[in-house]
Amino acid sequence: MRSLKLKTIVTGLMLLFAITSYSQSNSKISGNIKDSLTHQVIPFATVALADQHTKAAIKGTQTDINGNFVLENIPIGTFTLRVGYVGYADILKENITIDPANGNLNLGDLLVSVSKNTSLKEVVVTGQKAALQNNDGKKVFSVNQSLVSKGGNAADLLQNVPTLQIDGNGNVSLRGSTGVKVLIDGKPSVIANGDITQLLQSIPASTIESIEVIANPSAKYDAEGEGIINIVLKKNSRPGFNGSIDLGGGTRDNYNGSANLSYQTGKVNLYGNYSVKNGNTYSNGFQYMTFLKPADSIRYSNETFPSVTRNKIQFLKAGIDYSLSPKSVLGVSGSLNLRDTHRDEILDIDNLGTNDFPLQSSNRYNTTNNNGKSYEFDVDYSQHFKKPKEELTFNFSYSHGSFRNYQEYQTHVNTINGQKAAVLDTPLISDIRNSTINYNIQADYVLPVGKIGQFSAGYRSQITPGNNNQYAYGVTGTGEVPIYPFTSFFSSSNQVHAIYVNYQDQIANFGYQIGLRGEDSHLNATFMSYDANNTLFAEPVKVPGVGLYPSVLVTEKLENNSQLQFTFTNRVSRPVARELNSATDFSDPVNYDRGNPGLTPESINSLEFGYNKTWQNVSFTSSVYYNRINNVIKHIESDPVDGVITTTPQNLKGSTTTGLELIGHFDLVKGWDFTANANVYERDNDAAPQFGIAANNSLSWNANITNNLSLVKSLSIQVRADYRSADMIVQDYNRPAFGLDAGARYDFPGNKASLSFTSNDIFNSRKWAFLRTSDDLLLDFERRTVSSRATLTFSYRFGTGTGAHKPAKKKDVQDKRIDDAL
Repeated sequence: MRSLKLKTIVTGLMLLFAITSYSQSNSKISGNIKDSLTHQVIPFATVALADQHTKAAIKGTQTDINGNFVLENIPIGTFTLRVGYVGYADILKENITIDPANGNLNLGDLLVSVSKNTSLKEVVVTGQKAALQNNDGKKVFSVNQSLVSKGGNAADLLQNVPTLQIDGNGNVSLRGSTGVKVLIDGKPSVIANGDITQLLQSIPASTIESIEVIANPSAKYDAEGEGIINIVLKKNSRPGFNGSIDLGGGTRDNYNGSANLSYQTGKVNLYGNYSVKNGNTYSNGFQYMTFLKPADSIRYSNETFPSVTRNKIQFLKAGIDYSLSPKSVLGVSGSLNLRDTHRDEILDIDNLGTNDFPLQSSNRYNTTNNNGKSYEFDVDYSQHFKKPKEELTFNFSYSHGSFRNYQEYQTHVNTINGQKAAVLDTPLISDIRNSTINYNIQADYVLPVGKIGQFSAGYRSQITPGNNNQYAYGVTGTGEVPIYPFTSFFSSSNQVHAIYVNYQDQIANFGYQIGLRGEDSHLNATFMSYDANNTLFAEPVKVPGVGLYPSVLVTEKLENNSQLQFTFTNRVSRPVARELNSATDFSDPVNYDRGNPGLTPESINSLEFGYNKTWQNVSFTSSVYYNRINNVIKHIESDPVDGVITTTPQNLKGSTTTGLELIGHFDLVKGWDFTANANVYERDNDAAPQFGIAANNSLSWNANITNNLSLVKSLSIQVRADYRSADMIVQDYNRPAFGLDAGARYDFPGNKASLSFTSNDIFNSRKWAFLRTSDDLLLDFERRTVSSRATLTFSYRFGTGTGAHKPAKKKDVQDKRIDDAL
């Protein structure tokens, strides 16, 4: 099996080097475009370079999401640079000289001013954002072109991002790993109590600006997790007054609506977003258990669990950015998330003996009401200095979330030993109440060094106290009676304090970035429950963790818009409060779930070698990666006791993943472009003899393709397909899954209104299914959420920049010298 891994690495390296030619010195011009008052970066501004004498066009590009631009392969000569963006006065930079002694020119920050002649009637020519941008090891995916997620949530949107997968149970993974850290605007979120699956369902897609995927984050980022997914929410910072409204409805009584407003003038930028989603979700599945070493007469336990869930989710965010001076900006924002869920589920359970003889048949009716709210308050301050690119930023945020999950279980026993039973089990009640507070204090300082070098340092503290209390009752004729073995109280305080330093520079065509992050983390908790005598006892839980986490990024610029990249990171994955909480989840009467207070953090080492290449109509990104996790945390099933198994997280020795990832965007034919992604990886899982688990190995892959068609004027069509093959994770053999989505949008004349139609999971084929094996048990599991739905959405846009895409008439073009604006 080791030879298979070696072949995977060698094949990937040969592929990358085969498409890499020799390197040579390139002449390039770079810079960063910012608002002259707020100093906010200007993404997707147009940058054009022309020969100063002949006026012939030489190069052109758009700034990326951070306002940066690079013009490469510039010939020797003297040039003029023009920068333009809707609502701003054009600026001009002349006498730019490129010669053998001055091959790489960084213009620093270029400040643009709001045009005095901007009006709502002005005709605007807009460009389409690039679908994928690579920036210092970070992949930024623009989501404005995702038709198939219109009217959906963040999970629907992530499903359309190359390198990411969402399974049928809502679990998100990056390159086959589910240990990825999900952030909202660069910070952890208390939405849905931090549960990633519910968090992604609670954020409407219409509020998201972009998705950042960082497989190997630098020292600037938290050292937590196997990579980072950062969801960037919209701030709507275009000049003037702008807004949009979306109203949608779909099959199975699914409805959604959103409104986005913004107003920017002078020193002030006001913005606000509101979204509401109300709809049904249907689910079905089965769980078949075979007891290999039965302690009683039960050999098989078969369970099915159809359900219907009604979700009503509201999300509101508003804020203001105020320019205190030409070089300092103060921002204040707040957000509110409300969630109301009702679920009805039926569990049909058949226990069988030898030769499938029926021993017991029962039905459990589960009713769940899950209600919660969370809010966040943010203060951001940025200070720019006289030296270009020198910057100090500060953030303080406070967030609070409170949630209640109230479940009623009514069990009917139908037969015992094949005979009809008159027994009606005592109804059960589970009442779980959670509350979480999160404080975030962060300061970052950036200092330019030399011509293009940069030193950065920062500090961050995250303090998260929380409570998770579970009350369990049996219902009798006299009322509710406490069930003490299932009643518990868990209070925790999680603190992570960190400092980091990072330095980046460039020598000829080689760029490098070296960083070191130090983190001091402490999770202290107390678990309280009742013993056999119904006496309350307390059990302390501690997970300390002090560590240094280095990161290295090396790039080499090659000829013809290509680049090699190498990264190394050391990271950590700490157990979360739910994994440490010994409370028992008894919602499934034959499969309990319980935490483990003895867990310790995982240690993660990652290596990646990548190659990027851009042609006129094609962009290509590839990576060979290696990921080793020591002390890996996996959920393990216990031996059956009275027909009931218990699943708990355990620390195992480790696992290794080696893979090859390819991403390509192709725009070869007029009216059709597509983005394709393929990921092939091999996973080695170490043996865990204490749990009866042998070492195992699997080769797996996943792929997706998104097609965009605009064959008819004003009509856009998008079709997306994804496939995930089978793979092996410790005890679980995960079965393959396939999905197909489609969407279409018609833009009405004037480009202010549009009508969109989407159809998700057309064949209802996405599912979460696995076969779990151990010495004592075989578990065959499948859950299929009926995510197939059709949605019709009407959108209306108003304000600056909503005019038709046609040449401007009598437009007053203002040229302003860049030297005067600096």
